[in-house]
Amino acid sequence: MKNTFKTLLNEVDSCDVCKPYLPLGPRPVIQLHPKASILIAGQAPGKKVHESGIPFDDPSGDRLREWMGVDREAFYDATKIAILPMGFCYPGTGKSGDLPPRPECAQTWRAQLLAQVPHLQLTLVIGQYAQDYHLANLTYKTLTETVKAWKTFWPTHLPLPHPSPRNNIWLKRNPWFQEELLPILQSRTRKLLSP
Repeated sequence: MKNTFKTLLNEVDSCDVCKPYLPLGPRPVIQLHPKASILIAGQAPGKKVHESGIPFDDPSGDRLREWMGVDREAFYDATKIAILPMGFCYPGTGKSGDLPPRPECAQTWRAQLLAQVPHLQLTLVIGQYAQDYHLANLTYKTLTETVKAWKTFWPTHLPLPHPSPRNNIWLKRNPWFQEELLPILQSRTRKLLSP
C-alpha cells in the first residue's frame, strides 16, 4: 500500500489534466497520509495557496483552524489531518470570486485518493461542491439549510460554510453556528487528534 500511495501522490503532483483551463497553470495542493483521522474536503485553492503550495495558507485557513480549535502544527500534520479539495489547483477568478473547482479533478483522482485513507472518522465538508459530492442526495436546497441540518450527518460528516472572510455576513446571520456547532466540532477534533 505504501508504494501505491506514494506512486499515486507523485501522479497527482504531475497531473496536468486541466492545464488548458488553469490561468496560472497546474499546481495541485493537497495533504494526505494513510493514518489521517480527519478529512477536510474543501473547494479549490485560492491564488495565495497556489503561490505558497500550502493548503489553507490564507485568512480562510486561519478561520478554519480557529473553528477546529487547532494550531498550525496540528493542522499541517498529515498523519492526523488530510486536506483534499474538490479541485486541487487554483481555477481562476470569476465575477464574484474564485471560479468553481474543475470537475475533472474529482473524476480523475478523488475515489483513488480517498481509498488510501481508511482511518477517517470525521470529514469536514466545506462548501456546496464538496457537499454535493460527500453528502450525495442528503443535501438540502441551500448551503445554510444543509449546515443547519448538521446533526443528520454527525458524527462522520460535518457540513460547513466556507471559512472565507466573505462569509462574515453569513456568520452574523447565523449565530447558532458559533454558539452551538463549533464547540462540538472543537471537542471532537480534540478527541480525534489526542494520542
